[in-house]
Amino acid sequence: MTDYDTYGTSSHTASELVRLVGGRLGLAFTEHDSYFRGIYHRADSPDGQIEIQPNSIPGDDGEDDLYATEHPTVQVLLLTTTPAPIPALRAQLDTVEGLVHLKNESW
Repeated sequence: MTDYDTYGTSSHTASELVRLVGGRLGLAFTEHDSYFRGIYHRADSPDGQIEIQPNSIPGDDGEDDLYATEHPTVQVLLLTTTPAPIPALRAQLDTVEGLVHLKNESW
């Protein structure tokens, strides 16, 4: 089973969130550029992966689209992928001011 969590904020830019979360969790994020997602930041740990990206992503028609269409007011997303739910990670992310848990999926 894999656990996926989506968090969002309109209080921080992606770069600010990278600094806040990286410092809080002791992780180093690397910047990546994707044709589909645009610029995003990823940190890997033994427990899984955390990605931070703008909700606005490059669209096929030259106009930006939303990655999380169900949350149009959210400007920045934080996505976690872990092999199982990790309550300690969720608790640490819940302490980041302005960061809101939006969705959890397990497959």
